[in-house]
Amino acid sequence: MATAKDTPAHQPAFDRIREARAEAIRHTLLAREFARERRDLVRGLIDQGLSQADIARELEVTRQAIQKWLAC
Repeated sequence: MATAKDTPAHQPAFDRIREARAEAIRHTLLAREFARERRDLVRGLIDQGLSQADIARELEVTRQAIQKWLAC
């Protein structure tokens, strides 16, 4: 059975897989950062007196979605 070292023709595919993995990791980290920011903004709105239902209506999501955002 051939290994990656034995088949340089496959090297571009392995390189692209590595790039795709790195991008997926970067996107995961960005998603976590955006989720934290969203949670902090929602908490700020609640601190200003808005209800979860008010926020949900404005953002066109369910109140349960707001609860999940706050739990993260």
